[in-house]
Parts: sequence; C-alpha cells; structure tokens
Amino acid sequence: MLKQLWFKVIIGMILGVICGLILSPSAFALVPNDIALSIAPWVALAGNIFLALIKMVVIPLVMSSIILGITSADDTATLKSLGLKIAPYFVFTTIIAVTIGICITYIIQPGNFVSADIISSTTSTIVAPVAIASSSISIPDMIVGLIPVNTVQAKLDGNILAFVILAIFIGVALMNINKEDAKPLIDLARAFQAFSMKVIDWAMKLAPYAVFGLLCSITIKIGFDAISSMSMYVFTVITGLFLLLCFYLLVVYLSSKIKPLDFLRRVREVQLMAFSTSSSAAVMGLSMNTAEDKLNVPTPISKFIIPLGATINMDGTALYQVCAAIFLTQLFGIELSFVEIVILALTTVGASIGTPSTPGVGIVILATILQGIGVPVEGIALILGVDRILDMCRTTINVTGDLTASLVMKKLTNFSDASKKVAQEIKAA
Repeated sequence: MLKQLWFKVIIGMILGVICGLILSPSAFALVPNDIALSIAPWVALAGNIFLALIKMVVIPLVMSSIILGITSADDTATLKSLGLKIAPYFVFTTIIAVTIGICITYIIQPGNFVSADIISSTTSTIVAPVAIASSSISIPDMIVGLIPVNTVQAKLDGNILAFVILAIFIGVALMNINKEDAKPLIDLARAFQAFSMKVIDWAMKLAPYAVFGLLCSITIKIGFDAISSMSMYVFTVITGLFLLLCFYLLVVYLSSKIKPLDFLRRVREVQLMAFSTSSSAAVMGLSMNTAEDKLNVPTPISKFIIPLGATINMDGTALYQVCAAIFLTQLFGIELSFVEIVILALTTVGASIGTPSTPGVGIVILATILQGIGVPVEGIALILGVDRILDMCRTTINVTGDLTASLVMKKLTNFSDASKKVAQEIKAA
C-alpha cells in the first residue's frame, strides 16, 4: 500500500499541515515569527522544484499530446466530430459552473458575515499592482490575436492557449498532407512527448515531498487567522465546488454508467495531486494515463481532450471567480442588476477560457472581472489569505472536469476499430 502514490501524497498532506500549524505564528507558534517565515521557503523548496520541472515541459507536453491526439484520429471525420462536440460541451459546463456560483453566493450571502473592522483595515492596505487585461481590445482583434504569430511572446506571457491553437493547426495540417511528409513531424512530436513524460516521471518521485513542503509552507503563512475570518466565504466556494462535482458525477453516470464512488476511486490519484499542487499542468500526464488505463478512454481522445481541457476547461476556476466577485460586491455594498449579473457571468465564462494552468493565476483573472463591475481591486487583499486553499480545491474540480469530458467525448464520438488500433500502436510506442 505504501508503494501507491495517492497514499504517499495523503501522508505528505497530513504531515505538511501538522508541521505548518506547529510552526505557524498564528497557530501553535513553536518558533518565533521571523524564524517561522524564514523556514517556509526552505520547506517549500522540494515543492517549488517539482512545479518548476512541470512548467519546464508543459508546453512540449501540451503540443506533442494534441498533435499526436489529432493525427491518431485516423480520419478527419472523427476529428471534426470530436472538435464540433467538445467546444459546446466546454462552454455548457462552464455556464453551469457559473450559474451554480451565482446561486450559491446569493443564497448564503457570505459578504454579510465579515466584520466592518476587517473591511476597513483592508481598504487602507496598499495592494501590489495586479496585471489587468486591456478592455479596449475589440472582439475581432481578440479573435485575430488567438493566432500565435509570436510564440516567444506567448511563452513570456504564460499564454498556453496560443500553443494549443498552434498544435491544433499543426495536427490538422499533418492530417491533410502526404503521410510520408508528415511522418518526421509526428515522430518528433512522439519524441517530445516521451521526453516530457520522462521528466514528469522524475518529478512524480518528488511528489510526496513536494506536497509536504507546499502545504507546510502555506500553513505557516496563513495559520488559523485568515481562515477563521473568511470561513463563510470559504464555505460558500467549497459548497459550490461540491455541487459542481455532483454535477460531474451525474454526467459520468449518464454517459458511461460508472457509479459515483467507483469513478472517484479511479481518479483519486489525479485529484489528490491536483489538490496538492494547485496546477492542472502538473497532473496532465497522470490525467491522460488515468483516462486511458482506468477509464478506458481511447488514446486519441485522451491526448486531445486532456491537454485542451487543462487550458480552456476551467469550470472550478469560473465558479470561484464569480463567487469571489459577488462576495466582494456584497462586502462593499454594490448592488448588481439582473443585466449586470448576466454580463458578469458571460465575462467570467470568457475569462476562464485560456487561463494558464498554474497556481495563483485566478487572482489575476479576478482583478479583470472586478474592474468591470466597479469593485475596488483592493478587495483582493481580503481573499488573498485563503486563495491558495481555494486554488487547491478548484484545481481538483478542474481536472475532474477534464476526465469527465473525456468520458463524454468517448460516448459521443463514434470511434472506429481502425482508430482504436492506431491508438494502441501509439500507446505501445
């Protein structure tokens, strides 16, 4: 049992939280404040190395997986069917997530549970500038901007969506040229994927230690105070994420006849790693393996849907963003009309698509949404203390949504026997 990754991760999580509480200045405070805060980055070293290894290979992994997923579809009809079905599915589930977030936040009203003293201390705090996306760009310009003209700039901006689109172009182009001409690029993509998976395999050996370090460091910094003062807000977001998980379990059962507990048992390693690392990218390789080995998803579908989903299928993030935005409107006494709520929902759906699959990026996206509804950006300081905890929870839901999507696409796409044979050959290679 000790050899199983998920068990080692759980042990790392428990020990990390316990050690963090022992050292945290706002918990048991075993050591002085300055010493505890200086210990935190050293404890998190293994975790940061783990995340750095993942970030190093995320672009070659995403691009090679999508290219191989597309080219292994065997025919353009299968590819077209998959593409036409996955896009509306992702939009539909994101709308469901945002709707759940809006409803649960208005029902619980978490903004009414925060004291005026906390609000006043926050508004007087100087907040570090957050990168805000320009709202002056027109929709046609945004559409043109999706085409990755400058991949170096896209890499610097952390725009993984640009590489996803580039990989889709390459994969579709390879499907429509002579097989002999396409073979070198396909072999190159296979080599890049093998390299990326090997680096991820090395990184996964660090996973239990990374989980311990990251959670210990987080707990040292936030302790009890940040959680207790924002407990109702945390409860609201987690309740919304739980309802979204229930929606996924229903979709899985209706599409694949897999019982909820059975599905959760099969994907638990992915969920635990996502919870621990707060990064969809960090578990992308594990997600693809889980989809193929434990959910029996054909390789072309998993290699296309999982990397694509890790980039544009951010239902948990969308739910969190709309909950946070409405929570802050309640906090600052801003009344939203029905039209403004609809605009907020649509903005959140759009903002969540293409969100980089790395920890903490939800705060940057949230700042963009807040400006659109007149909430002071300083309000972000209120939720920063508990953001990492919620980041872990919403990432868990994000990766669960990707695995759910792969099962739905398996059901909706007629996968030919020839395609399955090609997929098996690719997996064996």
